[in-house]
Amino acid sequence: MSKAAKQAQSATPLLSVNNIEVVYDEVIQVLRGVSLEVPEGEVVTLLGPNGAGKSTTLKAISGLLRTEDGEVTRGDIHFMGERIDKKMADEIVRTGIFQVMEGRRIIEDMTSIENLKLGAYTRNDSHIKSDIEMVFDYFPRLKERSGLAGYLSGGEQQMLAIGRALMARPKMICLDEPSMGLSPLLVKEVFGIIKKINKDQGITMLLVEQNANYALRAADYGYIMESGKIVLDGRADELMNNEDVKEFYLGGGNEERKSFKNLKSYKRRKRWL
Repeated sequence: MSKAAKQAQSATPLLSVNNIEVVYDEVIQVLRGVSLEVPEGEVVTLLGPNGAGKSTTLKAISGLLRTEDGEVTRGDIHFMGERIDKKMADEIVRTGIFQVMEGRRIIEDMTSIENLKLGAYTRNDSHIKSDIEMVFDYFPRLKERSGLAGYLSGGEQQMLAIGRALMARPKMICLDEPSMGLSPLLVKEVFGIIKKINKDQGITMLLVEQNANYALRAADYGYIMESGKIVLDGRADELMNNEDVKEFYLGGGNEERKSFKNLKSYKRRKRWL
């Protein structure tokens, strides 16, 4: 592929979220004009405090708002050039987006293999067995723990949830708080596997995470949310070296602040106004 062709390809993001607003129960506005882009093949992270709207953003992308009486009331979401914010969740899965939910959401009274096969429910091909072996290559512990998924540890359940997403052969995986409830050692292991899957399989990742250190190390690009808006974005290495990000999310800085709103250095981009 020529350099010009590569530039043209990179100019069109795999996922484009354009100025969306989300309302729950017809009255509670959670997202207030969120815009972000996820280039194909990259890992993008969405950071922010609890209640900022990160999980709501993922649910808007994957079509899960309806399960909680939520809806996109303004703006649009495009995936591979196709508008998806009006589609049902199962249709969005078939377009190539699979979400790993916060809290894993595995089926505890099914075996690990049955959970993995559940991830492939939209497929109709003969490669499911070989893909299960692929999942076991990434997560050898799951092969050893073949009983009911409810008996797996928290870390093993998270591995199973990611493996189940791989079974759908997605173009993009949305990961909601993959480190939640895990020991520091397991957090390191899970993020290492996330990076390896992205590199080996070329699967695009949109990652919501409280552990900003691990998220930015794994990501190519990052967005920071507050109160339903994007307040800062940039390449992951730039964000890691940003003094304000260090202070709020990476444990650096001495001055106590409560919000980006009071930062003199902060300027919101015009597309988010």
